[in-house]
Amino acid sequence: MLLLVAVSAGCDPAPDASDPAPVTPPSETDRDPGEPEPDTDPPPDDELPPEVAEPDDPEPAPAGLLLGYVLPETGPLAFLGAPQIEAVRFAVEELDAAGGVLGHPVTLLTGDEAGDPGIALETAERLLDEGVHAIIGAASSRMSLAVADTVTSAGALQCSPANTAVAFSTMDLGGRYARTAPSDRLQGPVLAATILADGNRNPALLARNDDYGQDLLDATVRALEAEGAGVALELVYDGDAVAFDVEVAQVMTSDADSVAILGFEEGALILRELIDQGLGPRNFPVYGADGLRSNDLAGLVDPGDPSVLTGMRGTAPGLGEDPTGFRERFHAATDLEDTQFAAEAYDCTVLIALAATAAGTTDGGAMAAQLVDLTTGDTPCTGYAACRDALEAGDTIAYQSASGVVLTRTESGNAEPATGRYEVWTIDDTGRVIVDQVVEQAVESAP
Repeated sequence: MLLLVAVSAGCDPAPDASDPAPVTPPSETDRDPGEPEPDTDPPPDDELPPEVAEPDDPEPAPAGLLLGYVLPETGPLAFLGAPQIEAVRFAVEELDAAGGVLGHPVTLLTGDEAGDPGIALETAERLLDEGVHAIIGAASSRMSLAVADTVTSAGALQCSPANTAVAFSTMDLGGRYARTAPSDRLQGPVLAATILADGNRNPALLARNDDYGQDLLDATVRALEAEGAGVALELVYDGDAVAFDVEVAQVMTSDADSVAILGFEEGALILRELIDQGLGPRNFPVYGADGLRSNDLAGLVDPGDPSVLTGMRGTAPGLGEDPTGFRERFHAATDLEDTQFAAEAYDCTVLIALAATAAGTTDGGAMAAQLVDLTTGDTPCTGYAACRDALEAGDTIAYQSASGVVLTRTESGNAEPATGRYEVWTIDDTGRVIVDQVVEQAVESAP
C-alpha cells in the first residue's frame, strides 16, 4: 500500500490549543526592587572556563634551517640508528660552530622510525607540522617508502643516509628526495663476487620480504648468473618471524655450498638455527650484508660465546680512504665502535646546509635543486665552513664528502650516488667486524 504524506512547505503549522502560551521575559520595571542588577560585564580571562579561555600566543618558528630526522631509535635497525643519529648531531654542532646556516643556528628536531611504517609516518607528519625544511632519514627503505610521498609533497627535502632499495632511483618525488647510500643494484655484484672469490658456486640466498631484501636478492642472483654460477635456493622470508627452522631445513635439503642472509637483526635467529643444524660459519661458508654488519651480532646469536660467528663474511657500504678526517673526529666525539652509515648521515646534514647557502633559502625544492651541483663543481673543498665560504665567494664547489659520495640526478629527478664503495668484511674470533678490503662499484658495470 502506498502511503502519501502531504507536507505544507513554507507555512507554520496552526497552533495547538493545548500549547502553552509563550512566556514573556520580565521587563526592567517588573524586576523586584530588592533583586540585584544582573552582571553584564564579561568575567576576567582567569575566571573563564578552559574551553573559552583566550589561547596563548604561539611561539614563533625559529629562524634559520629547521632540520628533523626520522631514524631508528628503536626497532630492528636500532643498532644502526645510533651512529646515524650521532652523526647528524655531530654535523649540526659543526655547522653551528662555523656560524650556522644563513646566519642562524640550526634547529634539530628528533623522531623514531621504530621499524614500523605507521610510526615512521606519524613521526614525519609531526616534524612537518612543526615546520621542518628537511628530513634526514628514514634509514630503512621500507620506512622511507611509507613517508617519502608525504615529506616531498609537503615541499620539504628528504635525504636518507641508508636507503638502498632500487625503487628510489625511479620514484617520482618531485626532485626533493636524495640519498647518500648507493643502491643495492651496486651491492649485489660485490656480494656475489665475494661469494665466488671464496670458491663457492651454488649458494642458498635467504632474503627478508621487503624492498631491501628483495632488491639485494635480485641483484645478487643476476651477478651470480652472469658469472655462470648457480643458485641452490632463493627464499624470501617474513622479517617479523620468530622461528626459522622451516627456512633452515630448506637450506639443508638443497645442494647449497654456502648461504647468504640478506636481513636485519632477525638474521641472528637464522644464524642460531643454522648453527644448531651444523651449518654455522665455523664449518660452512656464511655471508651477510650491511643489515648484519655489527660488532653486536655474535652476542645476539650466543651471548656466552663471542667466537660463535668466526669466519662469517659479508659486504656493506664503506668509506675506504678518509681524506676529510671525519672518522677520527667522529670517534673522538662519540667513542662509538660501529659507525655504519654515520658518514652518509653526516653528509646528508652538511649537504642540506650547503644547499640552503647556495639557494639563499631554506625552501625544500630550492635546496634540492642544488644538491648534485654541490658535489660536481670546479672548486674542491672539505668541511662546511670552507665550502660555504667558497659558495659565498661565487665559486662552484665539489664538496669532498665523508662517505666519498658524488651525487648524480636520476631520470626521475632524485639525487643519488652513481658509484658505491663497499667493504668486504669478516667476523673474527672476538665477534668484531674486520674490514678486509674496500671495492668500488659503478652503475654502468652492474649486471
